[in-house]
Amino acid sequence: MYQLIFHSNNSDIANQIEKDFEIKSIKHDGHFRFNLTSENKVNLQSLREKYHEDFNLVDQSFRFEDIGLMVSDMDSTMISIECIDEIADFANLKDQVSEITEQAMQGILDFNSSLKKRVALLKGLDLSVLNEVYIDRLKTNPGAELLINFLRNQNIKTALVSGGFTYFTDRLAKDTGIDFSRANVLEVENGHLSGKTSGRVINSSEKANFVKELCQDLNLNLSQTLTIGDGANDLDMMNLSGFSVAYHAKPVVIERANACICYGGLDKIIDFFTNKPFS
Repeated sequence: MYQLIFHSNNSDIANQIEKDFEIKSIKHDGHFRFNLTSENKVNLQSLREKYHEDFNLVDQSFRFEDIGLMVSDMDSTMISIECIDEIADFANLKDQVSEITEQAMQGILDFNSSLKKRVALLKGLDLSVLNEVYIDRLKTNPGAELLINFLRNQNIKTALVSGGFTYFTDRLAKDTGIDFSRANVLEVENGHLSGKTSGRVINSSEKANFVKELCQDLNLNLSQTLTIGDGANDLDMMNLSGFSVAYHAKPVVIERANACICYGGLDKIIDFFTNKPFS
């Protein structure tokens, strides 16, 4: 048995869906749910395009109350920017670096080589630009704080993992109350970026390894994890988790995720946890 989740409180649309599919709805705080049978044929993409709202199907056998860990990508997922692109802006290279970033996110370019190429372009920048990016340009995406607070109240551990840099993940985790973080380490020489990173590159496989490590440390099964991402570099961790959400993501990620949020904020993910039986 599946339920259709309509991530909105728009009762007019909910009523129209009831009529079109001859299904009953139940209203929750901020969203509607519809019970589906095998006879109900729902095209999610058509609904999304028709109403410009988020719709998802969830298997009622999946127990969201068992989730014990949420792991999210950072750039363009938990936050609204790609940090490396903004750093490059201080070297007047934002367009060049942004193009490489986009190709890596689409899965067109190998992540490791694209990261090496982009970081090399940052060589010589003063370390102070990282603080400027964090203070002046880095903003969490809509609903991020609501989601983090909800998960904390549910005793669900939270983590950031990024193909970006520890300067941002560690600081953001501290500022928002996220429990764990992992990212690439920028090398610094005499107060300037060296154009290199040190240690393991946090690519798609390393993101998945981070999820596995956290599950082992927290005594959780992989099925008890929720992952959120937007680019090809997130696919490995999303594929192994119990439930994955593509957030304003690239097509390759939307195709392979369990659910997607393309219109609303991160707080729409809370809808998956909120359920009550139909009368």
